[in-house]
Amino acid sequence: MSLNHDEAPQRRRGLALENALLAAAWEELNERGYDDFTVDGVAARACTSRAVLYRRWPGKPELVHAALIAVINKDPVTVPDTGSLRGDVINLLQQANSQRGHLAVTAITRLGGFYRDTGTNIADLRDALEGGRGATMDELIARAVARGEIRPGQIDGRVAQLPTDLLRHDVLFTLAPLADEAIEEIVDAVFLPLVRLGADYNNI
Repeated sequence: MSLNHDEAPQRRRGLALENALLAAAWEELNERGYDDFTVDGVAARACTSRAVLYRRWPGKPELVHAALIAVINKDPVTVPDTGSLRGDVINLLQQANSQRGHLAVTAITRLGGFYRDTGTNIADLRDALEGGRGATMDELIARAVARGEIRPGQIDGRVAQLPTDLLRHDVLFTLAPLADEAIEEIVDAVFLPLVRLGADYNNI
């Protein structure tokens, strides 16, 4: 083994290089915002050249989008299975609060120009990054139906999305994660009463 500290660092290739580029892009986005984000800035952070980046992503919007996907894939939200609908929804919101809160803040405070350049909005970005609105809640509801907690059709689409919508609303307005007590309040004071109301309505 050489003890020469002047040797050039080992050249990064493949996935290691791509991860380094995307990490640098995420840092650039959070520090400078989309409008001041530059490919040159990312290249400097990653100690590489513009050409290396352009071989993988044709422009700034594609690079930013890839960086956002990389952040989500690095720390995915798992589908909870606590044995009750209440426990599942609380656990899901707690995961989203801790793992997606920073991403939600970035989406509202750092990506204004991204929506302009791509002709999209926050909802489009959310669907592209997370595979469609409501997929996780739909699974929680299906499990609750299978356990006999609720009947099929008892929870409609708008009510199903209300817990995550309220969480997102509070995070975006406060630019900070919610306390666990606030998450439980969303579930116990808003969501579950509407679930019970749906059961009563179906009995009419």
